[in-house]
Amino acid sequence: MERADGFDRQRLAVVPRPLVEAALARGVTRRILVTDAGFFSRAAQHARRRDEGAAETIVIVCVGGAGWLEVEDARVRIGPGGAIILPAGTPHAYGASEGEPWTIWWVHVRGRDVDELVGACGIRSDAPLLSLRSLDRITALLDEIVTSLERDMTPARLVATSGMAWRLMTQLAVDRLLPEDGTPVERAMRYLKDRVDGHVQVGELAALVGVSPSHLAALFRQATGGGVVAHHLSLKMARARRLLDTTDLTVAEIARQVGMDDAFYFSRRFRKTHGVSPTAYRALHKG
Repeated sequence: MERADGFDRQRLAVVPRPLVEAALARGVTRRILVTDAGFFSRAAQHARRRDEGAAETIVIVCVGGAGWLEVEDARVRIGPGGAIILPAGTPHAYGASEGEPWTIWWVHVRGRDVDELVGACGIRSDAPLLSLRSLDRITALLDEIVTSLERDMTPARLVATSGMAWRLMTQLAVDRLLPEDGTPVERAMRYLKDRVDGHVQVGELAALVGVSPSHLAALFRQATGGGVVAHHLSLKMARARRLLDTTDLTVAEIARQVGMDDAFYFSRRFRKTHGVSPTAYRALHKG
């Protein structure tokens, strides 16, 4: 049963639909626009059913209690740290658990870039759930959106919340890719970061974190888009850039600090990565 009235300490902002249509015709806000946003605390009897889906993409983040979601005849439980992203037009139902009603932040968005942002989150209409690692950061963004719309809904404010929504969606996309603390890939990445000035064998690193070399390679491709060696090289190049920018060390000295005794080899790797030699990079006017 859907509750008709509000919830204690609820916050709610609904942009009037004429303002929504006008904003969707303007430059920035046509890309992504917040149409509704809110916060419900211990939302007993909260429930929504939309057999035809919604005109907007819906994002719900649970920070306490529990709720449920029905999509494609399957019901799943949502607990703290769980997020729902329902693409526009997806038939669905959701609500608070009876004994332990959820506390949620939520936002509805429209715009021509929303589908692409939803795809970046790894969401499909039949798989609309995320398990969040950066819950505090994401809820802070949702709080910022709601607070902004509570002030006013001027065109300038809608532009501001569009930027916040873009950041929210990209944070959700990144959150699922960031390695969780203590996992094999996170431990391996930390090990490589601590040994930028050394050499690491993939097999030895895999044994150290307790997985096979092939599995470690797959984990790195998922987390970084490349392999173990490529990631270690990117860390070396990042340190080299910092040393070139902030010290007077020679190229040969910098090469040694990133574990490359051959300055010519270092220079070739640096040029391949950056398109210029270390000396030319240092001479560039930056900032």
